[in-house]
This record gives sequence, C-alpha cells and structure tokens, in this order.
Amino acid sequence: MNKGYAVYCDADPCFYDAPHRTSARPGTGRSRYALASAPVPAGWQRNESGDWLALRPVDAALPDQGWKIHVAACLDNAESVLERVYRHCVDGGTAFKFVPSRYLLHQRNAKYADRAGSGKFITVYPADEERFERLAGELSELLAGEPGPHILSDLRLGDGPVHVRYGGFTRRNCYDADGELRPAVARPDGVLIPDLRGPVFRVPEWVTVPAFLQPHLQARSAVTVAGLPYTVESALHFSNGGGVYLGRDTRTGAQVVLKEARPHAGLAADGADAVTRLHRERQALERLSGLDCTPEVLDHLTVGEHHFLVLEYLDGKPLNTFFARRHPLIEADPDERRLAEYTDWALDVHARVERAVADVHARGVVFNDLHLFNIMVRDDGSVALLDFEAAHHVDEPGRQTVANPAFVAPADRRGVAVDRYALACLRLALFLPLTSLFALDRQKAAHLADLVAGQFPVDRAWLDAAVEEITDGAAGTSPARGASGPVVPVDPGDWPHSRESMAAAIHASATLSRTDRLFPGDIAQFATAGGGLSFGYGAAGVLYALAVSGADRDEDEEQWLLDRTKEPPSGTPSGFHDGLAGIAWTLDHLGHRDRALDLTALLLDQPLDHLAPDLHSGTAGVGLALDALAAATGDPAPRAAALRCAELTARRLTGEGPSTRPRAGLLYGAAGGALLFLRLYERTGDTGLLDLARDALRRDLARCVRGAGGALQVDEGWRTMPYLGAGSVGIGMVLDDYLAHRADEEFARARDEIVAAAQAMFYAQPGLYRGVAGMVLYLARTTATAPGTGPAAVRRQLDALSWHALSYRGRLAFPGEQMMRLSMDLSTGTAGCLLAVASAHGGPQAGLPFLPPPGTRPAGP
Repeated sequence: MNKGYAVYCDADPCFYDAPHRTSARPGTGRSRYALASAPVPAGWQRNESGDWLALRPVDAALPDQGWKIHVAACLDNAESVLERVYRHCVDGGTAFKFVPSRYLLHQRNAKYADRAGSGKFITVYPADEERFERLAGELSELLAGEPGPHILSDLRLGDGPVHVRYGGFTRRNCYDADGELRPAVARPDGVLIPDLRGPVFRVPEWVTVPAFLQPHLQARSAVTVAGLPYTVESALHFSNGGGVYLGRDTRTGAQVVLKEARPHAGLAADGADAVTRLHRERQALERLSGLDCTPEVLDHLTVGEHHFLVLEYLDGKPLNTFFARRHPLIEADPDERRLAEYTDWALDVHARVERAVADVHARGVVFNDLHLFNIMVRDDGSVALLDFEAAHHVDEPGRQTVANPAFVAPADRRGVAVDRYALACLRLALFLPLTSLFALDRQKAAHLADLVAGQFPVDRAWLDAAVEEITDGAAGTSPARGASGPVVPVDPGDWPHSRESMAAAIHASATLSRTDRLFPGDIAQFATAGGGLSFGYGAAGVLYALAVSGADRDEDEEQWLLDRTKEPPSGTPSGFHDGLAGIAWTLDHLGHRDRALDLTALLLDQPLDHLAPDLHSGTAGVGLALDALAAATGDPAPRAAALRCAELTARRLTGEGPSTRPRAGLLYGAAGGALLFLRLYERTGDTGLLDLARDALRRDLARCVRGAGGALQVDEGWRTMPYLGAGSVGIGMVLDDYLAHRADEEFARARDEIVAAAQAMFYAQPGLYRGVAGMVLYLARTTATAPGTGPAAVRRQLDALSWHALSYRGRLAFPGEQMMRLSMDLSTGTAGCLLAVASAHGGPQAGLPFLPPPGTRPAGP
C-alpha cells in the first residue's frame, strides 16, 4: 500500500483531490490562519499555489538558487511563530512563503507524509549569503525556545525551529537518472541537475558551507548510536515519525526490534506525535506482558531527541505476505483441493487472530489498528499482534486515530467495536483483499461475500456475520452511490449498456469550473504542471477513451481542454503520458489539428537529450507522437525530431546517456522503445529499426522470470509483475506486433508464456496499467494462440472486473490506484476500464495509441 494516497482522501469522499482544497471547503472547520487572509502589504505581491502562500516585495531581486531558511512549528505554536516571522520579513523586505492553515500543517507533519518535506512551515529567501547569515541568526534569536519537528532534509540551527539548506528559489525542472521530473538547481556550468530533497542534509559538491554553520554541522555529527548496547542490522520500515529496525543486543547476542519516534513529527488524527504514540505502545505492551500473542518490552531509551522502544523479536512473517505465497486465486484454475486447503488455513488463522484479540481485550486493551500487516504468523501457525501505538484502555473515549485504509472503522465505532469491525473485514480480506472499497461503499461487503462464497467452500453464515458487522448503520446511501441502488449498477460485460453507464459516470464527474483538472483521477494529476490535462491522468486520456469506445463526446469537455492548452501551464513536461506530446497527439486525433500543431511547435522547442528512453515520459513516447503527427500533417519537422528520438532511445537502451536503469515493461522499459522502432520501420522500411526492436525486446525479456505454471513475469527483485504498464503483458503486446513482421522462436515461446501471466483469477486492482483492465485489453488483442486465449479467457477477466466495480450516482465506475477513491482517468480508473471493455467487444478503434486492435495494424512497408 502506498500511504501517500491517504492525504489526498480528505478533500472529497469520492475522489482523490489536492490537500489544499480540503482547507478551502466551507463548513470543514479547517480555517486558515488570520495572516493568510490579511491584506497584502503595500509594495508587495502575493501568490498562492497548492500548500503554500508566498509574499515578496514587488521590486525584490532574488537569485534562482541559494541558501534558504525553513522554520518548523507545532500545531499549537504555529500561529504565534507565523506572526513573528511574518512581521520580521515584511519589516526587512525579505521574501517568504508559509503553509496557510492548521490542517495543511498537520498533513505536512502526518505519519505518512513525505519525510523530506515534513516540518516545513515557513520558507525564507535571503537575497544573498550575507543576508542569509544575518537572517538565520535573527530568526534563531526571535524563535528561541519554540518547539518544532526536525526537518530531515535540512541542517538544524541549535535546538530551535530554524533550519537551513541550499536549493532552488524558483521552480526549475530536470529529469533525474531514472527519467523522473524533479526540481532542479544549476551547476556552475549552467547544466540543471536534480535538487535533492531526501531525508538527509546534503550540499551540492560545488557549494561551500558558510563558516557560521560549521558548529551546527559538528553538533549534528556528534549525535550517534555508538555506545548503545544495541546494533542496528537493517531497516524494516520508515514513516515520517521514525523507523523500525532489526537490531541485536550486544550483551546477549539476541535479536531485537527497535522502534524510533521523533518528537513533534508523524502526527496522528488526534494530533499525537510519534513520541506520544510510542509511549502509548509501551504502556499497552507492558499491560499485556506475558501473553504469547504480543512482544515483550525489553528497554526504552533516548538518543539526542529520538526516542526508542526495544521490543522482543518475534520470528515469522506478516499475514499480508501469505497472500502472494499461497492464495489459490493467483492461479488460472485452482482445483477443489487447493481451494479447500486454503480455506482451512484461512479459517484457522482467523480463529487464532480472534483469540489473540480476545486475550488483549481481557487485559483491558483495545488494539485499534488490526490489519494484514500487523498480524505476524509464526512457522508453527500461531499468530502475534504487532504495532500497538494506537492502542488504548477499553474505558478511554475517542475514535481511531491511526488506521489502515482497508480496515478503518466507521466514525461511530468506539472501543472494542473498532476491533470487531477489523475482524469482520479480515474474514473477507483473507479471501478477497478488497476491503479498502468499503471507504467508498460499505454495502460492497455483501457483494464480496457473494464472490467469496462462489469461489471457496466457506460457511455462508460465517461470511454473513461479517457483512452484518461491516454494514451496520450503512444502509441506504454511500458517498459514491449517492442513493439507494445496486453496488454494481451494470455488469462490465453487458455491452453496450456498460459503455453507456461508464461514460455517464465520467461525464457526471466532470468539473468544468476548475482550471487544474476536468476529470478526477490519480494523485499524479497534482504532481507535475499540467497533470490534469495529460493523457495518462488527465483530460486528454479520458476524452480519447470516450471517443474510441464509441461513447458520446461532449463539446464542452473538449473545449475545456482547448481553453487550457492555449497557454499550457509553465513547466508542463514533454512526455506522452504526462505532458505535451500526449496532449498534442490526442487533440489531433479528436480533430483539433490547429491546436495540436501549436503544441507540436512548443514540443519541438523542448530539449530531447535529457529525456529517459521510455514510453511514459521519455523519447519513445515523444517520438511516437511526433511521427504520427508528421504523418497526419505532412510536416517534415516532427518527422526529423521523431528520428532523433529513435536515435536517443537506441543509445540509452544500450547504456549511453543519462538513463541506464534496467526497468522493464511497456511504459518504463525497453518495450516502449521497441514500439517506436517498430512503428518507424513500418513507415520507412529500414530493417535496422526492426533489429533495434528485437534487441530492445530481448533486453526486457532478460528481466523476466518464470513463475507458477510457467507464467513469464517481470522480476522487480522483491516481486514479479504481470501487468500492462510495468509487467510482462505490456511486453507481450509489442511482441505480437514484432512477430507480425519477423519470425522468432524465442519470442514466440516467450509470448505464449506471457499469456499465462494474464490467466490469474484475481488481480489486486482494476486499472488499465496495473490491474484487470489491462489483462482484458491484452487478451482481446493478442495474436497468440496458446491455451488461455480466445473469447472465454476474455470473458473470465471481464467478469473479474466486476469484483472491483462500484456505483457513482447510479453509473458504473471503478476505483483508482490503492482503491481508496474512485478515478475517471485512463491509467488508473474508469476511462481505462472503458477502453479495455470496448476492445473486448470489437471496437474498431478501441486500443492504446500506437497499439491498434487486430486488423487495423500497419502491414509494414
């Protein structure tokens, strides 16, 4: 689970949205600081963007980069700190920015917030190094004694809230070695490099640290764990509040677990910081001492400002890891024996967990955070409960403050009822781990119970008891459904009714009044400039899916994209899925050629050499778009740039250039480059391009391994991936097109083995690039004839798509990445599912760009 998605859930009960929109909603009780609404000082200008409100003198001349000052604050002293820094900066004519509300500051310091950005409340921009030293001293004196979290990316001055780092003042971007767009600083020679903002203070190699900072550097280096009776052997987990480490007691040689907590950081919903929660955990575990289902407290200590709890090491594996290892639905056709064996094991595990929770309750403790990751299963089958930082006494008031999204109890549950709800979710999650959907509609529990009963030999009454617990008080409406009605309003395979229903859901979600995004989608919409316009996550991809699926097009929605692309947002990337190339190609596809040519001109002015070689945001995707635009318009300039993209892609796939990471798959691996070479070969007849496609595909296949049943999947080191975006199925789509031009026994064998990767009965998510929809699209398109292809295989995955389906205002819709909110975009949500289902029903245009359906592919030169 990517916990970074949780912060995007507060602004809307149905869709992911930017955190700053939460504090702006009326009636939320999340008011802004008074100074956020104060009149702009005379001679100053104001700009608000995302989580920040910036003020600077109109005539201020600031460098592009340099030493800047960050001020941290706690929730209770933030407004007072802001008032003093605000007045000091205004009086001194110093530019600055700040987080404008308590809610946004809370989110910035929350448990699963970005560790690098945590704690930053105010940023001050000194105009030069002399003023930097003076301001650092003045602010340190002004705020002496004020508490605040340590900003991990910065150097802390003394023990106060003032921190410093060298970095960019104005937003400039560059691509890092992995092809990711990052904030940049310029080297002395003018070349942009990533402005590293990790959880460690570092300075660019050409920058000299001012002398006045040396004592603070020395003080920072003096705090070590040397001399403690424990050694740290590995990190098990990190959060904004601290880390969890596997260690060893140097006195006894015994393995231990050390839990770290940072003061004022890692805030829970009630405002409690990591240190407070660590203290709660210690109290709970000491109360539970002697139970065989909980670890013993061995020690507690403080190093610098970091608090540690030393716990007994419990051998075993978290329950969530057993799903991939033994769940029968990850296979194509598990027999009755496999299903029965798994059922017996799951029922036994659940019974053991129930007994463990009952033992905890008998000691007067509510666990309050039961989920698959906090249950340890030992080799002998016994279970233990881990992570008691949210635990409290049964008589204490208050609701959950820290919880896994798939097991979080409704707001009305208190005390032991919270644990009962989690145990009910566990009954279903052991068979179908889709309980995160309950945040959108708890009535989905009954649908999941039907599916479990249809697949496993489970007592229906046992499942019904879980459904009753989960849905208690949830009858009638849900945030997504909006009114009573079926949880799945239309079966995805019921064509064309499913097309009409999905299209209606997409249109109903449109927000024509917003300028940042039209259709709600993935949090990637907010990660880069123009994300809400993009093909992968924004309006362009949704409008494309609607058009090629045969759904009704909406003039107002297309006009929204035309209006927003008259002057694309500054900093919009070049790539196909995340930027200008995909938007230009889509507008041309929709018949808006003039605007497409305007964007193409902008794209041709962008540098290509710094791009990664991939399809998502690099030269493969840009080259494919430019080649298609050249063919459509007859303009030679895009064609020349497309060939340049092919040259750069070939160089970098063989180890030259800035990106040499061996990722695999359609979006980020060499398969995207192979697709570019294939399409250019069909245009030019140059067999050298076909050779390059062959070499690129071999590169990706070298990253694949054979799993259960001989299925070929991408090996990521810690997991194998079958999916369309970064897994083997995306490679299989390009193999199909390569084999249409040239026979290759190795590729033909690999293609058949990839078919097996699309045969599992269960995939965790529904989306196009990381879920079931991608399997539908692949199986509907593949020219392979191996077992598992054909209409029956497609139909089975179409049926599986309904497992994730939900209702949005009575129309068929699908959750996005992490399944905590609905999504309408192409990469993760309903538009991608629409495209896949349309392809399964023979839509003549329903395919991915540059990967057309069978019968519509270019025959070659």
